[in-house]
Amino acid sequence: MTSLIFDDRVFNREVAFCKVYNLESKEKLEKIFLENRISYYIEWKDRPFLMRIFGKQNEKEKNMFTIRINEADVERATKLVQGMESLKLKEVEEK
Repeated sequence: MTSLIFDDRVFNREVAFCKVYNLESKEKLEKIFLENRISYYIEWKDRPFLMRIFGKQNEKEKNMFTIRINEADVERATKLVQGMESLKLKEVEEK
């Protein structure tokens, strides 16, 4: 039986790319990523129950999605989403 030897390489190169604040922009972003073969993961932030009942109805707090992509695609994805509404790009740290 052969054993696998792993060194200190990091295999997970996923970074938080942007935050999206409405469903239309999220769907548009998904379509752009699919057309350009950029893999992505969407984290949906749900507001706590009491915040939904007693909190302010701020539009930015209703829907907030964090889009995560591979760090190799950040530059290409940034060019593709320039000027999109309801989208806030995150600053990605250089390693």
